[in-house]
Amino acid sequence: MSPLVPTLSFPLLLALGFFFGLAFEEFHAQDQQVRPGGVRSFPLLGLSGALLYRLDTTHLLPLTAGLLVLGAWLTAYYLRHIEKTDPEGRPNVGLMVPICNVLAYLLGPIALAEPPWVAVGVTVVAVLLLTAREKLHGLARRLEISEIVIAGKFLILTGLVLPFLPTEPVTTLTDITPHQVWLAVLAVCSLSYASYLLQRYVAPTGAGLWVAILGGLYSSTATTIVLARRARTDQATLWQAQAGIILATAVMYVRILVIVALFNLPFAARLTVPLLGLSLFGLVLGALWYWARATPIRSETAGKPPTNPLELTAAFIFAALFVVISLASTSVRTQFGEGGLFALAAVVGATYIDPFVLNIAAGGTAPFSVGIAVAAILIAASTNNLAKAGYAAGFAGGRFAAAPAGALCLLALAGGIAAWVLGGS
Repeated sequence: MSPLVPTLSFPLLLALGFFFGLAFEEFHAQDQQVRPGGVRSFPLLGLSGALLYRLDTTHLLPLTAGLLVLGAWLTAYYLRHIEKTDPEGRPNVGLMVPICNVLAYLLGPIALAEPPWVAVGVTVVAVLLLTAREKLHGLARRLEISEIVIAGKFLILTGLVLPFLPTEPVTTLTDITPHQVWLAVLAVCSLSYASYLLQRYVAPTGAGLWVAILGGLYSSTATTIVLARRARTDQATLWQAQAGIILATAVMYVRILVIVALFNLPFAARLTVPLLGLSLFGLVLGALWYWARATPIRSETAGKPPTNPLELTAAFIFAALFVVISLASTSVRTQFGEGGLFALAAVVGATYIDPFVLNIAAGGTAPFSVGIAVAAILIAASTNNLAKAGYAAGFAGGRFAAAPAGALCLLALAGGIAAWVLGGS
């Protein structure tokens, strides 16, 4: 997209300057203090920056001189301003006022030199950050140091490790590359991290079903164990826990589809109907059980967030499992054919299916047909449901786990039928 012609960038600049100034002035009107900048100043600053930019678009000397003059004036204002204190006795050392004025000045050259979305995006982000001060400060007060460390680990996984990994296979035993292995780690960790953040900071306290649904994005097996324990120990949320076990598995199918789509969109298209069909079946079972039996009850323990999924040790374990399953898939398809692949799917499904699913999405079943690959994933998911039914019975007890375990067995049966039908296609 090319920058706007001057006849269109000029009214855009005025509109953005007015909008920015209006938000700035309205926000600081609550402080009952006079601040430099506002609904008149910001459009004029933007026009000044635009005109000085147009005088020399090559070396930008007039624009730079104007920025220095504005910076000198803002420095004088800031030095005088920090001598005062706010109503709570703290010094006024905030930089938002000078930064907003400089940004309003730079909107001029941005509107002329860049595509319109840049100027619009910068203005909107500035207004949102300016007006969300209380919410952002509240979030900062709620965050613990461990949360910052977790975010740093996520950035390490994505920004430091991935770019340096080879994109070619390093062994003839498998076609999976180190880059694909770590991309699989990131796919699962990203989905798990998003679910963790939603549960911790967005889901209402005590919203047991919300936690179950979000837990399905994180790990339906872990969610099943947590809810099964809750069903045994917290009778006030028994029906929520039972329905939540079913709903977590229903969401698991959506998670599998999203993960596969990140690696192989055509293959994900073949999985869409069976996985969404099974997910809908699970949602119906969970909803029927909950609405037929439960009265909405809130509990202090229902909204407890999960432990964070981004421990680097867990990431390394996942990567190792991904490689091992990739090697096993290559071996069984070479020596035992389709039967070996299905047997491996059944065994893996009883433990941890994500590495197996991602290996198939990355081409781990070649030269088998797409139908065989779809059937293998459905078999893994079905045996995983049987394993979770066992976990539910073990942790909740037969009496409390009968309903969710029965629903999981029905889902396993439906998945097995779908695998049998699609495996021959």
